[in-house]
Amino acid sequence: MGDPLSEVVRLLRPRAVFANVISGKGHWAVRYSEFGQPSFCIMLEGHCQLAVDGHASVALAAGDFVLLPTTPAFTISSPVPAPPVHLDPFAVAGGKAEVRYGEQSGPADMRSLGGSFVFDRADTGLLVSLLPRVVHVQGSQRLSQLVRMVGEETCEEQPGSEFMRSRLVEMLLVEAMRSTTAGGAPPGLLRGLGDDRLAIALKRMHAQLDRAWTVDQLAKAAALSRSSFFERFSRTVGVAPMAYLLGWRMEVAKDLLRNGEMSVAEVAERVGYGSTSTFSVAFSRHVGLAPSRYGRGAPAAE
Repeated sequence: MGDPLSEVVRLLRPRAVFANVISGKGHWAVRYSEFGQPSFCIMLEGHCQLAVDGHASVALAAGDFVLLPTTPAFTISSPVPAPPVHLDPFAVAGGKAEVRYGEQSGPADMRSLGGSFVFDRADTGLLVSLLPRVVHVQGSQRLSQLVRMVGEETCEEQPGSEFMRSRLVEMLLVEAMRSTTAGGAPPGLLRGLGDDRLAIALKRMHAQLDRAWTVDQLAKAAALSRSSFFERFSRTVGVAPMAYLLGWRMEVAKDLLRNGEMSVAEVAERVGYGSTSTFSVAFSRHVGLAPSRYGRGAPAAE
């Protein structure tokens, strides 16, 4: 049976450009302006406070992982804050030296890794649509192990570290998405996977994308009546079942066309269209470009 989370990560192909090792000592506070790109923080030691605009403040401790899919403006501070220092995230990102908050000398009270995701695809809206504005994962032994390994690969810079970080970031992203399936996610795939009945239908759609699914067939798989399934799916996932199936087919089609290894007819068959012309009409309506033009001129990933 298909694994939707694995497919999402495969389409996004995340890698990480770690901005800095970040430490703090004493009483301090830093205010960052809006970054607009997916970013994360991995707590290695100590404690701090994170206040993202429009979201309740959260306390962070060693082993915590925070993902901000769009990274609005935020303030990070020691548990007892000081007047904030304002920083531009674009000026800080990409530096190699450790960033120090508060007192500049002496052993740090807090150490973390702050960085941003880069995706090897143009459309990162897929990730943003899946997750809440702030993902805070704590108390996960598996995540703590990944955090420790990411820290080692970032700080030690051994041969192969870039490859290791990209694979570890994929696992961190899956863990973050798993943590939201119990109800913390906005309407969408993750919330649907948190519903035992809907998860069956979603996995079958992903496993057999080329099948001519009907609402009746999916309702039967979920052991629900047609009307109950349609209402429950629409409310939980945010769109009707066939609209979700269409959207996912188009995501897969875009990826296949970008790769350039299949003809439009082959892509159409792969995503469940018996007619190339029918696929072309659906793709053009959904994406805004004909498949042949998209395949030749898809924008490069940022």
